[in-house]
Amino acid sequence: MNERARPGKLIKGATGDWEVVIGMEIHAQVASKAKLFSGASTAFGGAPNAHVSLVDAAMPGMLPVINRECVAQAVRTGLGLGAQIHLRSVFDRKNYFYPDLPQGYQISQYKNPVVGEGEVIVDVTPTEQIRVGVERLHLEQDAGKSLHDQSPTMSFVDLNRSGVALMEIVSRPDMRSAEEAKAYVSKLRTILRYIGSCDGDMEKGNLRADVNVSVRRPGEPLGTRCEIKNVNSIRFIGQAIETEARRQIAILEDGGRIDQETRLFDPGKGETRSMRSKEEAHDYRYFPDPDLLPLEFDQAFVDALARDLPELPDAKKARFMRDYGLPAYDAGVLVADRETADWYEAAARHGGVRRDAKAVANWVMGDVAAYANSIGRAVYETHLTPAQIAGLVDLIGEGAISGKIAKDVLALLIGEEKTADPRALVEARGLRQVTDTGAIETAIEAVVAANPDKVEQAKAKPTMLGWFVGQVMKQTGGKANPQAVNDLLKARLGL
Repeated sequence: MNERARPGKLIKGATGDWEVVIGMEIHAQVASKAKLFSGASTAFGGAPNAHVSLVDAAMPGMLPVINRECVAQAVRTGLGLGAQIHLRSVFDRKNYFYPDLPQGYQISQYKNPVVGEGEVIVDVTPTEQIRVGVERLHLEQDAGKSLHDQSPTMSFVDLNRSGVALMEIVSRPDMRSAEEAKAYVSKLRTILRYIGSCDGDMEKGNLRADVNVSVRRPGEPLGTRCEIKNVNSIRFIGQAIETEARRQIAILEDGGRIDQETRLFDPGKGETRSMRSKEEAHDYRYFPDPDLLPLEFDQAFVDALARDLPELPDAKKARFMRDYGLPAYDAGVLVADRETADWYEAAARHGGVRRDAKAVANWVMGDVAAYANSIGRAVYETHLTPAQIAGLVDLIGEGAISGKIAKDVLALLIGEEKTADPRALVEARGLRQVTDTGAIETAIEAVVAANPDKVEQAKAKPTMLGWFVGQVMKQTGGKANPQAVNDLLKARLGL
């Protein structure tokens, strides 16, 4: 892989430039009520070992039975990634020992996964887009959890997660910076949430990443990679990549070599540390699971799932740009969250009336988002409604209120008038914008009479107009039409 290095992505070392190469394995917990091979609950937060069937505990003679919904979720995700769907796939046993893996092996997929090659289009910045190849998506069981802080002398095992279905989504090494990697995970999580195949909750461990990092001189073959295991936040993914790349560069510049290994990232210390030497696939002694037949379904099953897919982020973004005339950046921000996109569209089309879609977007991404962030919620989780924002935009468009008055109205809607209709609120509070030129001229005369020295200065320095506009707005309690104030002032001052 000797493609040309991407400009602006190189890391400066003591002896020259280096390129970081990043690939990822994303483990996404499948959204399903039951586990992959048993009927035990997948609910989060149960008492230890409360959601464990005899299959999960690997009791003798217990046989796995595939969960059809988990298969459907994997296929839906593959369709969302534009990937190949394999009508025939095989479950294998991946043999390794962990105290929280009762069987002594993990049921996974190796050479014949359910989903093959696909692609994710990632907006890194408003002007930069990359394509990240997906090598495969396969289904596998999660392991349980070892608890080391419950006793000074013993470790305990909680098997609630044991057997929960995971989708492992393996990317190609197509990313060249921490920012690209973070944007990729964000986009993939958005796709999964749109489809409903994973909730993407990284705090609960429902989405976590194994990050493969290597460095090389620009144009040289791929270097030796290290895998950073189980990184559970997008911010930490970025930090782990930066830290590991710097570590590898320092070793190579000192004449050392990189050992292929699995490492852990410690965000508190800002370092990666060795966990174990990296296993190769043959070390796991994969073989087809004798308790499970090959997984087979027909094209009709795939087609039915495809018909029921929601509009996905890229398609929604393109439609927002086409139908609402939104810039690519605005459309991208709005569609990053499905519920927020729906909330925006409900405001833009409220009452079946097409209004200024860009103005609606500005309110949703600006003042409404700021309020939502201040209370730790998403836009659609606040008490504000699409109808209220549509009402504000309509009032501004009619000239009934100015942008400044609209902000005052929004403050009332956020505070003491939570359920009010903006139009009724404007009338009740006497907030309607002053468009009567006579009233505005009276205010202008008062300001001019009180500031004769400023009048002379304005004639010599036209930029003084802004000061007069501010004074007139103050004189009218902020209710005067700003454009009318500008025009009338220019005429009065002879500018």
